Amino acid sequence: MTTIPRVFVASIATETNTFSPLRTDLTEFKNSFYAEPYDHPETPTLCSAVFPVCRKLQAQGAIELVEGTATWAEPGGMVNQDTWEYLRDKVLMELKAAGPIDIVLLGLHGAMVSQECNDCEGELLQAVRAIVGPSVVVGATLDPHSHLTQTCLDNASLLKAFKEFPHTDFVECAQAIARLALAAYHGSCQPVMSPFDCRMIDVLPTSQEPMRSYIDRIKILEQEPGILSISLIHGFMAGDVPEMGTKVLVITDNNPQLGAKLSRQLGLELFALRGTTSPDFVGLQTAIDQAKESESYPVVIADVWDNPGGGVAGDSTLLLRALLDQGIDNLAFASIWDPMAVRLCFSAGVGGRLALRFGGKTDAYSGAPIDAQVTVIRLVSKAMQSFGDSKVPLGDCAVIRVAGIEVILNTIRVQVFNPDIFTNLGIDPRAKKILVVKSTNHFYDAFAPIAGCIIYASIDGPYPNNPATNDYKHLSRDIWPRVTNPHEESLPP
Repeated sequence: MTTIPRVFVASIATETNTFSPLRTDLTEFKNSFYAEPYDHPETPTLCSAVFPVCRKLQAQGAIELVEGTATWAEPGGMVNQDTWEYLRDKVLMELKAAGPIDIVLLGLHGAMVSQECNDCEGELLQAVRAIVGPSVVVGATLDPHSHLTQTCLDNASLLKAFKEFPHTDFVECAQAIARLALAAYHGSCQPVMSPFDCRMIDVLPTSQEPMRSYIDRIKILEQEPGILSISLIHGFMAGDVPEMGTKVLVITDNNPQLGAKLSRQLGLELFALRGTTSPDFVGLQTAIDQAKESESYPVVIADVWDNPGGGVAGDSTLLLRALLDQGIDNLAFASIWDPMAVRLCFSAGVGGRLALRFGGKTDAYSGAPIDAQVTVIRLVSKAMQSFGDSKVPLGDCAVIRVAGIEVILNTIRVQVFNPDIFTNLGIDPRAKKILVVKSTNHFYDAFAPIAGCIIYASIDGPYPNNPATNDYKHLSRDIWPRVTNPHEESLPP
């Protein structure tokens, strides 16, 4: 008779921009997503999809499930040390209280940094391993914009990252790691992880070539005998930690030679694509000019570097001010983070007219606040948008009209994922000539079906978007583009 394994699941996740002036504390986690044990919703979140996946396995009689805490904070600045220690210790106490456990599955991000720890996931995995011992299967899902550290590799049995950017496959990733963990527990495979350091950092969207074909090929390779999983860690250029950078991770069935060979091969292939993978970023005025000239509507302009999903505030006014100065209307703008301005709009009420100062509050590089006479068009408490099957909170939101432009002001920092950020606030996105979204690429999958064209606007601001010149203090090795060829072997320049 097959033994049913006891599986413990938990999730602590955020992405830390170590250059950001923001700070992340427990309030940020609770505002974004926080679930006590057994309170996780039925719908998955980006980093906690292991919960609904494991619940289905328990319903099928495949596992006995023990749930821990699940929490996620929107990407931001350094995590308050007390907050990190509280969350870490809470999960560890839940694991200890669970009794004998056969499998631990964690929903992590992989780029979390606290005031005193530059590898929070590694520290957590190391503590989990110390509790459960060497024989227990310990697995974790990762966001590809993470740091694959040696401490994580030393203490996990299985690590698997989402393949897609935008991250449309986070549920599939959780399903895959659960299958692998069960197979390892039952002895039908012996996972061996083989990483390769590509020694580079770049923007690697899978929504376009050449990354589309690269990822599709990885998916085919995963079907070959002996290969259990292949993950591409893009890295997170806004995280100043020693092991920042792009890596390939191959997991084989007890075949380290195959794993090392394949991860190296794929890593060098990716290195050869360096500098060719980013979207066509254009400057502020070029983006506006292209939008005005387009005959296909709506035009979607992505303000790629004022992206709250990269840990910045999302309150830059640079693009909005340029649009106002040039008299452009029939436009909807999502969004500007400004809780104080939202509060004033709620006080004024729908239809209220007021002199409002909004945006440009948190960083010297985000532009000055905008002072304007505005009309409050709509007020929504606890607004939401979609990201796949997930519901992402926006907090209380106000829609204001200023000189023919409708601007969404929100109280919870979050990037734009879906056109329903507009429709949920009473704006028909298809009726607008131009839509502005603060996001680097996560908007793409949901907006592409309605967009006449998409323009990526590269506007320098608070985000450290040039790894060749970013002021890294802790990066421990040479990587491209800081050096031309950081690999020892002879490669094309």
